[in-house]
Amino acid sequence: MAITQVAIIATTVYLHRSLSHRALRLSPAVEMCFRSILWLTTGIKRQEWVGIHRLHHAYTDVEGDPHSPVIEGYWRIQLLNVVYYRRAAKRRASIQRYTRDLPLDWLDRNVFSRSLAGLAIGIALLVLLFGPVMGALIALLHLCFYLTLSGAINAIGHTFGKRPFDNLATNNQWLALLTFGEGLHNNHHELPTSAKLSTSRSQVDPGWYFILLLRRLGLAKVRMLRRDRQPT
Repeated sequence: MAITQVAIIATTVYLHRSLSHRALRLSPAVEMCFRSILWLTTGIKRQEWVGIHRLHHAYTDVEGDPHSPVIEGYWRIQLLNVVYYRRAAKRRASIQRYTRDLPLDWLDRNVFSRSLAGLAIGIALLVLLFGPVMGALIALLHLCFYLTLSGAINAIGHTFGKRPFDNLATNNQWLALLTFGEGLHNNHHELPTSAKLSTSRSQVDPGWYFILLLRRLGLAKVRMLRRDRQPT
């Protein structure tokens, strides 16, 4: 669970809030740390993730959405979200169109694009630390946890929960606690460029607290924090 939570922090703070929506700017050292974590724990290519997520915002719950439970059905997205992700990643023209501001650098081309190598190194580290059986078990559990929570953000986050703002996404505080704020999905679709996903004192966005820590350390600059928008 600890490894999964570290991967989720990197996903929400770096891939989602920083790269996809430019809601904050991270220091080069923090960016490199997040890129390495994602390479070792998920194998995600940042251009693919950002392009697919921007597609989701451009075609939310209509034809063209890469992973909509409204179109595909709840259980397909919850259980097969990774399949829909891989299918969307093959739409090279769309990915390139939505990531023109994120060109490939030397590390993307020569290191971080090698997803299997990153995962193999990550598993090897677990085996060295915990032994072959426990290391393999930890890797398997992390895979299940990460894919399940990622699927839940897309499936539950567009099916069950509260809709204080007028969009089809939903808020689920319990899911937000498990995903460093990503469960506050209705808020996010209303205010996509806000680094803070909570809109009231009763809502908890753990990812925002992590961003505040980075900001206090001088490692992050928040571009936009919209506190003026409240649900009607």
